[in-house]
Amino acid sequence: MDVTLRCRAYPDEETASEAWRHIEIHRQIRNHAIRDYYSHDYGNRPTAYDQHRKLTGWKQRWPLFSEVSAHAAQQTVSEIHKNVETQKGRRENGHKTGRLKWQGSGDCRSVAYQTEGFDVNHTTGQDEYATVRLSKIGNIPIRAHRELPATENIKRVVLKKERTGDWFVCLVTERPDEDLPEKPDPSTLDPADCVGVDLGILSYIHTSDDTAVDMLDLSDEYDRYGREQRKLDRKQHGSNNWEKQRQKVAAAKRQIKRKVLDYQHKLTTWLVRKYDLVAVEDLDVKPMLETSQNAKNKQDAAWSRFLDLLEYKADLHGTHVVRVKPAGTTKECSECGVETSKPLWIREHSCPACGHTEDRDLNAAKNILSRGRSQIGAGRSESTPVQTALPTGPLSVPAKRVVEAGSPEA
Repeated sequence: MDVTLRCRAYPDEETASEAWRHIEIHRQIRNHAIRDYYSHDYGNRPTAYDQHRKLTGWKQRWPLFSEVSAHAAQQTVSEIHKNVETQKGRRENGHKTGRLKWQGSGDCRSVAYQTEGFDVNHTTGQDEYATVRLSKIGNIPIRAHRELPATENIKRVVLKKERTGDWFVCLVTERPDEDLPEKPDPSTLDPADCVGVDLGILSYIHTSDDTAVDMLDLSDEYDRYGREQRKLDRKQHGSNNWEKQRQKVAAAKRQIKRKVLDYQHKLTTWLVRKYDLVAVEDLDVKPMLETSQNAKNKQDAAWSRFLDLLEYKADLHGTHVVRVKPAGTTKECSECGVETSKPLWIREHSCPACGHTEDRDLNAAKNILSRGRSQIGAGRSESTPVQTALPTGPLSVPAKRVVEAGSPEA
């Protein structure tokens, strides 16, 4: 498993200017490699190795290309072929993909070094600070907010300038599979340590043990983003004041992104620490965003990233995560299995066959858990009979109470 440490970087003005110049050169190398790739007939297009060999000739023809690290230039070319493979996989899954796009000035904002061309110096004399040396760019101080790995244990270093003007360095290391905790045998799972998660509309998630976590309130952040965007519209495009205001707009947008990401990190960490099995519905978000009148709120929920984070952290904590098909989880009764159609505005499940009545999202979460346990080979989950439980209502957790990574109930 690859683990990425993202550190804030503080290059001086001269180093930052040189780093940005290198990024622009890599953008031109990328554009030229894309043009060379698509200039060949389909089925006879060059491989990454073929274009690596062409780099020498390109440098002789355009001396500007030789001013950057040769190793980093190869990584820029390799990235193109990784993107091509990604597109191929999407086409095989039924998605429509076009060609790789030409990048304009400012579109490329990072440069990568793979296995060589960098060095990390931990002995800077300053607590919580280290220095990263990048070939042909120079030394860049970084904030070491946690213990950094040795240079020989780092697979990849990425230097990136965000649209806010801030610089970051990402250190990618590999964690051996034998160091990861072993997941429990599905046949030995205790039903109390298993949970089904329904991705809700009124709440962000609703679990099978009747815990509902509210949606984030981003109204203040969007108000700020709108104000800054209107100020930007009144500036002359390309002026110094326009650039300063553009960075304020980027900062307001980044605040929204960071708040959602932080919220998702805390929720996913709580789930994988508390349970041995987490069953969650595998939503196809793209058509939901295309047809829904509530697409903005669904996009803010970032459910696809939530599922990816959940699976990633499950490997780190030894927890099973099972994606199940969501079709019918709302209609099917969690007690008897009879399906009952109901419009979206009806928030209570009432079974005409057995008389079972409970919250619509809770019923769906129980069905998701049952499907997840069956899918992983742990058997059907145990449901509590209706006669033994009084309708006390769900445990609702406001979004503001999700303050620590340990538990949203704290």
